[in-house]
Amino acid sequence: MFVITNRSKKKRLPIIIGILGLVAFVAAPFITIYFLNNGNPYHKYLVNKYIPQHLEEAGYTDSDIQWQSYAQPKHTISKDVYHGHYAVTFHDEPDLQYYYGVTKKGKNVVQFCSKHHASGESITTETKHSEKNCIDQFSNR
Repeated sequence: MFVITNRSKKKRLPIIIGILGLVAFVAAPFITIYFLNNGNPYHKYLVNKYIPQHLEEAGYTDSDIQWQSYAQPKHTISKDVYHGHYAVTFHDEPDLQYYYGVTKKGKNVVQFCSKHHASGESITTETKHSEKNCIDQFSNR
Protein backbone atom coordinates (compact mmCIF):
# COMPACT_ATOMS: atom_id res chain seq x y z
CA MET A 1 0.00 0.00 0.00
CA PHE A 2 1.24 3.46 -0.99
CA VAL A 3 0.92 6.21 1.64
CA ILE A 4 1.52 9.89 0.94
CA THR A 5 3.34 11.54 3.79
CA ASN A 6 4.20 15.15 4.52
CA ARG A 7 7.79 14.37 3.55
CA SER A 8 6.82 13.38 -0.03
CA LYS A 9 4.62 16.52 -0.34
CA LYS A 10 7.56 18.69 0.73
CA LYS A 11 9.74 17.12 -1.96
CA ARG A 12 7.19 17.90 -4.69
CA LEU A 13 6.81 21.60 -3.86
CA PRO A 14 10.28 22.69 -5.15
CA ILE A 15 9.75 20.61 -8.30
CA ILE A 16 6.38 22.25 -9.00
CA ILE A 17 7.80 25.73 -8.37
CA GLY A 18 10.73 24.96 -10.66
CA ILE A 19 8.45 23.79 -13.48
CA LEU A 20 6.26 26.88 -13.17
CA GLY A 21 9.35 29.10 -13.25
CA LEU A 22 10.64 27.33 -16.36
CA VAL A 23 7.29 27.73 -18.12
CA ALA A 24 7.24 31.45 -17.25
CA PHE A 25 10.84 31.85 -18.47
CA VAL A 26 10.06 30.17 -21.81
CA ALA A 27 6.74 32.02 -22.30
CA ALA A 28 8.07 35.52 -21.51
CA PRO A 29 9.67 36.23 -24.93
CA PHE A 30 6.55 35.08 -26.78
CA ILE A 31 4.30 37.23 -24.62
CA THR A 32 6.61 40.22 -25.09
CA ILE A 33 6.61 39.82 -28.87
CA TYR A 34 2.81 39.55 -28.87
CA PHE A 35 2.45 42.77 -26.85
CA LEU A 36 4.91 44.62 -29.11
CA ASN A 37 3.07 43.59 -32.28
CA ASN A 38 -0.55 43.74 -31.10
CA GLY A 39 -0.64 46.00 -28.08
CA ASN A 40 -1.98 45.31 -24.65
CA PRO A 41 -5.22 43.28 -24.87
CA TYR A 42 -6.64 45.08 -21.82
CA HIS A 43 -6.12 48.49 -23.44
CA LYS A 44 -7.76 47.22 -26.62
CA TYR A 45 -10.73 45.96 -24.60
CA LEU A 46 -11.18 49.32 -22.84
CA VAL A 47 -10.91 51.33 -26.05
CA ASN A 48 -13.38 49.08 -27.90
CA LYS A 49 -15.77 49.22 -24.93
CA TYR A 50 -15.89 52.95 -24.17
CA ILE A 51 -15.23 54.82 -27.42
CA PRO A 52 -18.02 53.42 -29.67
CA GLN A 53 -20.42 54.10 -26.79
CA HIS A 54 -19.08 57.69 -26.54
CA LEU A 55 -19.57 58.24 -30.28
CA GLU A 56 -23.12 56.94 -30.04
CA GLU A 57 -23.86 59.23 -27.08
CA ALA A 58 -22.43 62.15 -29.09
CA GLY A 59 -25.11 61.49 -31.70
CA TYR A 60 -23.07 59.73 -34.36
CA THR A 61 -24.68 56.81 -36.18
CA ASP A 62 -23.23 54.15 -38.47
CA SER A 63 -24.29 56.26 -41.45
CA ASP A 64 -22.12 59.16 -40.18
CA ILE A 65 -19.00 57.04 -39.72
CA GLN A 66 -17.15 55.79 -42.77
CA TRP A 67 -14.52 53.79 -40.89
CA GLN A 68 -13.61 53.10 -37.26
CA SER A 69 -11.06 50.80 -35.70
CA TYR A 70 -8.65 50.24 -32.84
CA ALA A 71 -5.21 51.69 -33.57
CA GLN A 72 -1.93 50.90 -31.82
CA PRO A 73 0.48 53.85 -32.08
CA LYS A 74 4.17 53.09 -32.44
CA HIS A 75 5.27 56.18 -30.49
CA THR A 76 4.96 57.18 -26.86
CA ILE A 77 1.85 59.19 -25.96
CA SER A 78 0.49 60.94 -22.88
CA LYS A 79 0.79 59.00 -19.63
CA ASP A 80 -2.75 60.10 -18.72
CA VAL A 81 -4.28 58.00 -21.51
CA TYR A 82 -4.07 54.28 -22.27
CA HIS A 83 -1.71 53.59 -25.15
CA GLY A 84 -4.30 52.19 -27.56
CA HIS A 85 -6.25 54.64 -29.72
CA TYR A 86 -9.47 54.50 -31.68
CA ALA A 87 -9.34 55.93 -35.19
CA VAL A 88 -12.50 57.30 -36.82
CA THR A 89 -13.13 58.65 -40.31
CA PHE A 90 -16.44 60.40 -40.98
CA HIS A 91 -18.30 60.32 -44.32
CA ASP A 92 -18.42 64.12 -44.59
CA GLU A 93 -14.64 64.40 -43.99
CA PRO A 94 -13.19 61.31 -45.69
CA ASP A 95 -9.65 62.73 -45.80
CA LEU A 96 -9.36 63.28 -42.02
CA GLN A 97 -8.79 60.66 -39.38
CA TYR A 98 -9.77 61.53 -35.81
CA TYR A 99 -8.24 59.78 -32.81
CA TYR A 100 -9.81 59.05 -29.45
CA GLY A 101 -8.37 57.63 -26.25
CA VAL A 102 -9.46 56.49 -22.79
CA THR A 103 -8.04 58.19 -19.70
CA LYS A 104 -6.48 56.05 -17.00
CA LYS A 105 -8.27 57.96 -14.25
CA GLY A 106 -12.02 57.71 -14.59
CA LYS A 107 -12.02 55.85 -17.91
CA ASN A 108 -13.24 58.98 -19.72
CA VAL A 109 -13.14 59.20 -23.51
CA VAL A 110 -11.10 62.07 -24.93
CA GLN A 111 -10.45 63.20 -28.45
CA PHE A 112 -6.88 64.04 -29.44
CA CYS A 113 -6.48 67.53 -30.91
CA SER A 114 -4.29 66.38 -33.79
CA LYS A 115 -6.00 64.74 -36.72
CA HIS A 116 -4.27 63.14 -39.67
CA HIS A 117 -5.00 64.16 -43.22
CA ALA A 118 -4.80 61.66 -46.07
CA SER A 119 -1.77 63.58 -47.37
CA GLY A 120 0.12 62.58 -44.23
CA GLU A 121 0.16 65.93 -42.47
CA SER A 122 -1.11 66.45 -38.94
CA ILE A 123 -3.83 69.04 -38.44
CA THR A 124 -4.47 70.68 -35.06
CA THR A 125 -6.96 73.36 -36.13
CA GLU A 126 -10.64 73.00 -35.33
CA THR A 127 -12.57 70.93 -37.85
CA LYS A 128 -16.17 69.84 -38.23
CA HIS A 129 -16.04 66.95 -35.72
CA SER A 130 -13.54 68.48 -33.27
CA GLU A 131 -14.52 68.31 -29.63
CA LYS A 132 -14.04 71.35 -27.38
CA ASN A 133 -12.12 69.45 -24.69
CA CYS A 134 -9.55 67.72 -26.87
CA ILE A 135 -6.11 66.93 -25.45
CA ASP A 136 -2.63 66.90 -26.93
CA GLN A 137 -1.52 63.30 -27.25
CA PHE A 138 2.13 64.28 -26.85
CA SER A 139 1.73 66.19 -23.58
CA ASN A 140 2.84 64.57 -20.31
CA ARG A 141 5.02 61.94 -21.90
